[in-house]
Amino acid sequence: MIDPAGPHAMHGRDAELAAVERLLRDARANRGAALVVRGDPGIGKTMLLAAAREAGTAAGMAVLSTNGAETEAALPFAGLHQLLAPVLGDLRALTPRLRRTLRGAFGQGDTRPDRFTVGLAVLELLGDRAAQAPLLILAEDAHWLDPETLDVLVFVARRLTVEPVAALIAARAPLDGTGLVHLHLRELDDEAARRVLHDRSPALDPGLRERILTEAAGNPLALVELPGCLTPDSPTELMPLNERLDSAFADRFAQLPEPTRAFVAAFSADTGAPTPALVAAAGALTGHAVDTRCIQPAIDAGLLQIHARRLRFRHPLMRAAVYRAVDDVTRMTVHRALADAATADPDRRAWHRSATTLGTDEEVSAELEATAGRAVERGAVGVAVAGLDRAAELTDDPARRAALLLRAAELAAELHDRGLAARMVAKTDPAACDVVDRGRLALVGDVVEPGDVRDTGRIDLLCGLAEQAHAAGSTGVAAALCWRASSRVWWASLPAEVGARITAVLDKMDLDADDPRALAIGAYAQPDAFGAATLRQLPALVPDRSDIDGMRYLGGAALILGDFVTASSYLSTAIAGYRARGRPAPLARLLSSTGLIRLWLGRWPAVRADLEEAEALAAETGDRFWTVAARASQALHEAMSGNAGAATRLADAVLASPLLAGVRFAAAAAQHARGVAANAGGRHDEAFDLLVRLFDPADAAHHLDLSGWALPDLADAAVRVGRQDDLREIVGRARDRAARLPSPMLHRCLAYATAVLAPEPEAGPAFAAALAMDLGQWPVHRARLDLAHGSWLRRRRHILESRRLLRAARDGFDALGAGAWARLAREELRAAGEESASRAVPSGEQLTAQELQTAILAGAGLSNREIGQRLFLSHRTVSSHLYRVYPKLGISGRAQLADALAALDAQPR
Repeated sequence: MIDPAGPHAMHGRDAELAAVERLLRDARANRGAALVVRGDPGIGKTMLLAAAREAGTAAGMAVLSTNGAETEAALPFAGLHQLLAPVLGDLRALTPRLRRTLRGAFGQGDTRPDRFTVGLAVLELLGDRAAQAPLLILAEDAHWLDPETLDVLVFVARRLTVEPVAALIAARAPLDGTGLVHLHLRELDDEAARRVLHDRSPALDPGLRERILTEAAGNPLALVELPGCLTPDSPTELMPLNERLDSAFADRFAQLPEPTRAFVAAFSADTGAPTPALVAAAGALTGHAVDTRCIQPAIDAGLLQIHARRLRFRHPLMRAAVYRAVDDVTRMTVHRALADAATADPDRRAWHRSATTLGTDEEVSAELEATAGRAVERGAVGVAVAGLDRAAELTDDPARRAALLLRAAELAAELHDRGLAARMVAKTDPAACDVVDRGRLALVGDVVEPGDVRDTGRIDLLCGLAEQAHAAGSTGVAAALCWRASSRVWWASLPAEVGARITAVLDKMDLDADDPRALAIGAYAQPDAFGAATLRQLPALVPDRSDIDGMRYLGGAALILGDFVTASSYLSTAIAGYRARGRPAPLARLLSSTGLIRLWLGRWPAVRADLEEAEALAAETGDRFWTVAARASQALHEAMSGNAGAATRLADAVLASPLLAGVRFAAAAAQHARGVAANAGGRHDEAFDLLVRLFDPADAAHHLDLSGWALPDLADAAVRVGRQDDLREIVGRARDRAARLPSPMLHRCLAYATAVLAPEPEAGPAFAAALAMDLGQWPVHRARLDLAHGSWLRRRRHILESRRLLRAARDGFDALGAGAWARLAREELRAAGEESASRAVPSGEQLTAQELQTAILAGAGLSNREIGQRLFLSHRTVSSHLYRVYPKLGISGRAQLADALAALDAQPR
């Protein structure tokens, strides 16, 4: 129980203390969670964390803590190392891969880690520690943590649901986009402010008391500190609070003995430096020997404190005030001395040397470049960007400066930090780049500032740079530029002549005919011209399945050409590879794609799992566009499941997103979902009007490929409202295209629409032709054809034959979970004289997306730790999921999972 009147008395914070108490109580009950405490400097964040520490310790919780410092923000994983230092002696509980990853992050191995795998290693390590005693994680001044440490903390915090771990993260600004719960500390009200001031300074002159209350304006730190620096004779003009405190702390610093001042000045420049180095720097300032006894006067003055065997400023504002109070020459002397002392730490040495440099210095620039390289090898990409940026400032060579900034921009793009990448691009002088580097610069620019994807001028630029890069001998950069250009063509459904500009450049590159890049570029840029040959080639390839990027290219080509079976094979390999290598950004994109594929191939529980994971990973990696794309596919899934309201809400949100400018494939999927939802709700006129827009090249929702996939739904709506004749031109265009492009998806959709729209004498042969197609792996098409054919037969009074088909349709839709179509099948059966019981909800639909993923992987024989590494979860979370899965599937253990999933209401897999 937190005592508001205890050693850390916090007046006016009852609600905040209660929130922290709930967090600790839940963690002790295996309901882990995190809380971000945000607020202005001096508002009480440190005191709240101190109260949490005291309460957690009293309740038997172990405590691990870290605090950010500006001077350590450029050191890879410095904050994480501080947090984990007490538990790094024993990593035996981690798998070998996670041990290597964690050691690599701390520069103790040759493994290049990624932040997601480091996060998983930390989650497992903390979870194992918490199994011995519940654990409290405290992170102060998170705004000054190195970016990799903060990313890992957020990763862990989002996954504490079943761990006996509580995390409190204090920061000045909100951690936007993390999904974490925030607790905003605001200024104290007048009553609480008076109580704080009375507790700390009970004998104040009444007039001074009122003045301090006015100047402090509810800031607890000011209420504590101002009484020591104001007197009744102090000037009466009101200064901004930060200036008043800054002046107060600087005055306190100035009154210290000279050796103490020198030590505190050195400490303000590097709060993470070893004490001997700080003492040596103090000696360099004073010109005579200094020993550690000089620290005590700063502690007595309330500037420094020893906390958890670590020296620290009592408040971050004190550190900033001291550092600003030191003159420039003294500050440079301190950094030079700290650099000289850091011979065993080249990264710290390089940053201190850069702080002593006025103007340019090629040697220091080279050191920072090397530091950035080491940071990349440790997975600290954010730190590397900062190092390269500073290295660019310190060089006189325009070409080298451009190269450093370009590399920084590429790394920032890897982080999906578009703002940072754009700043690096803006600093880069294209005139100082060679033709290959100009191509690389354009690639980054196209990622961070894509603009309107319909801009054909951008495509011409990319093509021109690709030609130049290829002529300069860099086929890799040339192919990447063509890939970006061709992606824009397909995303925006641009005319074939635009794509021809790209394939003309592709022809000059002499890539092998089965090169995955060449196949994908051709398919995306000119599907009608290259599609037939590519569709023949893709299933016959024997590709290198260890080349996961190649698998992504091949799977993408198969997807847009409508060969979902082949696409599923290739993309599944790529997804497994990206999981194994901890690459969440491409994983999010592919899961969004495979979700759409599985929707049409009838693997609907997996659709839900894929799309929810895609959205979560896209949010975590900052790739907001793919969050929107995943929601477009979710909308279509909800519509086809018969959840019209949810589908419409999702689709409307997608279409309203500013990220969708010109991206017609996502707009088309959302518009398709709206049309299917309207059909499901019996609003067939509305459905027709919504769906017909997909076929209008002038409409923002038009997409050449995805419109073909919507033909069956448009045909259904047209029949319901008697507008079959309005579709003659649309069907004719689809038939012409199908003659050029043997897309399995287009041909099946066209066959369905042809049968449904056919005049009475032609309908029988049309249905026979549609049903003669190979539908073994296309259960959605099969069930819809059975429903349409059975309904047609019933209307012709072929009752017995219609019942057989309608039963098959009902059972197919029930297996899929396609509620609206299943209801139609039951209505048709009833009209044919046969009642049909309502469908029970299958076990598979009772599982959450993550439970289903866990069950599938466990059924395939993977251990809990292996599943956790694939899904970026702790093995305890996996165990918790399985504990809930077994009763839902009506089984008692892991050995029965495979059979239970295979027999899940005859669900197609």
